[in-house]
Order: sequence, then structure tokens, then C-alpha cells
Amino acid sequence: FCVTLNQSDLIDKNKILQYLSMIKEENKRMHAQVKNILKISELEKNQLPISKDKVHLHDIAKEAIAHVSLIIENQKGSIQTNLNANRDEIMANKTHITNVLVNILDNAIKYSPNSPKISLSTENTENEIVVKIKDHGSGMSKSVLNKIFEKFYREPTGNIHNVKGHGLGLAYVKQIIESHQGQIFAKSEKGKGSTFYIKLPLI
Repeated sequence: FCVTLNQSDLIDKNKILQYLSMIKEENKRMHAQVKNILKISELEKNQLPISKDKVHLHDIAKEAIAHVSLIIENQKGSIQTNLNANRDEIMANKTHITNVLVNILDNAIKYSPNSPKISLSTENTENEIVVKIKDHGSGMSKSVLNKIFEKFYREPTGNIHNVKGHGLGLAYVKQIIESHQGQIFAKSEKGKGSTFYIKLPLI
């Protein structure tokens, strides 16, 4: 990705350190995405062991938001959090679930043509915690919505919104959520944004 520095930023050392940190984190994530190809294959063959511990999903959500906060700030966007679930303890692999949330937040940013406005909220059903991530971006048609969790599928938008990637993100996300006995689905309307729902069983 590209970060544009103006003259005032060059004077602000703290800003430069923030940008360097952002570049470092993005570099790590790009490296991780390459590994996702192997992870998906191993998950499908039940060859990828996923260790799980008791974790608080709200802590993971805050960490995921921290991963993308500098990118959102750089694009003059905002993210609103409403962590309303009274219970958030789940058995999960912290790294994989963090990757899931970062991936969906990253998509919300990429597909927002202007300053991204995103919300992340949680609530409880009887035995589950539900995470809802909503954006006000370009949205998807029904035909696209039916295919987004397929490996290598990317909406054929050409160069619109400068969206780049390799289509592995949501396939990986689905595999990880299902390996945690959870569910993921999305609702969207072209031109009106998208909302992703993740349901995970509580301890």
C-alpha cells in the first residue's frame, strides 16, 4: 500500500514512526496471507492442528481494531465499537480469530470508496456471541454475495476503488470460523455497504 507524506508530516517524527509501524504491520500481514494458501488446504484436509484456549473475544476485537486503526486514520475514516455482549469467553485460537477480524475490517476499508465508516458490535444469543461488522462501502450484488467465501473469488470490479488482493481472505476466514464450530455470513446491497456476522459458541 502507499502512504503519502506531506511537508508537515516530515517534521512530525511521531507521525513518521506511526507510518513505519503501519508499514511493518502490513508487511507481516502480507507474509501471513501467503501462508493462508497452505493453511486453507491443510484445513480442508483436517491436517492443520489448531490449539484453542479460553479467551475473551472483546480483547481480540480490540486488538484487531488496533491493527487497522492507523490505516483508517490515514484515510480520515472512523470505527465505532459497541461491545454489548455480557459474555464473551470462548475456546479459540487467538491468532486465527484475530486474523479473521482483521481480514473483515480490512475488506471494509478497501471497499469504502471514501473515508471508511465502520462499526463493530457484539451481542449474546442464548449460547453464542455474535460479532457484527458493518461498513458503508460499495456493497455487493446477490450474485457476488453467494460467492465471496469461495477460494480465489474476487468481484470483477477492474480497477474500481483500487481494490487489490488475491481472493484468499474470506475463504480462510470461513475455514477458521467453521473450525471453531461457528458460523459466518454476510448481508449486502450494491451501493449501500455490507454487514458480516460471525457467531461463535460461548464456553
